[in-house]
Amino acid sequence: MKGIHVTSEIKPLKKVLLHRPGRELLNLTPNTLEELLFDDIPYLKVAEEEHDAFSQVLRDHGVEVVYLEDLMAQVLDLGADIREYFLRQFIAEAGIRATKYHDIIYDFLNSIQSSKELVLKTMEGVYLNELKREPHHIANSLVDLVRGDYRIVVNPMPNLYFTRDPFESIGTGVGINRMFSPTRCRETIYADYIFKYHPDYRDVEHYYDRMNPFRIEGGDVLNLNSNTLAIGISQRTEPDAIERMAKNIFKSKTATIRTILAIRIPETRAFMHLDTVLTQIDVDKFMVHPGIFGPMEVFMITPSERAGEVRISRRNETLDHIFAEVLGVEKVTLIKCGGGDRITAEREQWNDGSNTLCIAPGVVVVYERNNVTNAILRDNGLTVLEIPSSELSRGRGGPRCMSMPLWRED
Repeated sequence: MKGIHVTSEIKPLKKVLLHRPGRELLNLTPNTLEELLFDDIPYLKVAEEEHDAFSQVLRDHGVEVVYLEDLMAQVLDLGADIREYFLRQFIAEAGIRATKYHDIIYDFLNSIQSSKELVLKTMEGVYLNELKREPHHIANSLVDLVRGDYRIVVNPMPNLYFTRDPFESIGTGVGINRMFSPTRCRETIYADYIFKYHPDYRDVEHYYDRMNPFRIEGGDVLNLNSNTLAIGISQRTEPDAIERMAKNIFKSKTATIRTILAIRIPETRAFMHLDTVLTQIDVDKFMVHPGIFGPMEVFMITPSERAGEVRISRRNETLDHIFAEVLGVEKVTLIKCGGGDRITAEREQWNDGSNTLCIAPGVVVVYERNNVTNAILRDNGLTVLEIPSSELSRGRGGPRCMSMPLWRED
């Protein structure tokens, strides 16, 4: 299973990319929560146990689990030149502008011999007191004297366990994203190197580049079938990015996508991505949050007869009608999070009740805490695989957010 093969949201999942939460969560503080996009500080020990339970559920159902940190370490092991180039780029993207700090941080990180430990350290962040500095540096640095040894000089990346967002698998290609928040933009450097250098992934076609000016995140991209994508216009994905990606896909000689549904959802923290309010769970069923129906708009993007252009039309039908049409089924059922009860729906939506990971038609992985929604799924004939989530859910992302499929069966 080299490369990427994802043409569905529901066909049997065979290989998936995860990131096990690490010490980056320990570098969250009350003062940095807003900047780093967290609402609370997870307890790392329990978050690791919960994530391990998630991984085990996937393995128990025939899914090969690979980890972001392992793939990136394998890239760095390919040669000292790649390692050096990565470290220089990583430090620059971390916002280290002073030459003094750039060199000190480079020496510190490069002294870590194990490639995996180095990758984990770049994810964790770096404090000033970890760096070996000459005495005259301290004496002559007003910044050091004022801010003290416990100033963090390279921010952690605590959102990395949501591997869905830095890139998206589309058919046999990928889009590597420019992300909404500056703190998450740095996350895409790992995908950039994996898809440039890793022997299993370096030949994958790219449909979007992280240096593009417009924002898009993987949680907004759904593979409905080999011919159709749905992409959310959301708090974190701009219509400009969707149109650019559409043009790249349509001009590709290998991509089979010919229809892209751009679905506009409310731009709020609770509805940050399309997959937080809508996920496919069976051949003819979707889990949805009832709060999206009023303000939602759907636009259909298809290739134009004119080279390099696209055709865009507004669709005024109901969402279930549009999905039935593109999926080629007689009827689509939209199952409401919380059963449509407003209070229950808002509570369970906040805990990612709509963010299911479908690993086979009618088989979904969900957070166990959303008991009302999970019962409704069972009543609708779904096989529901529950995982613990007291700490993982503090990052505002569910099982789909925490997973990037690399291979699904046809």
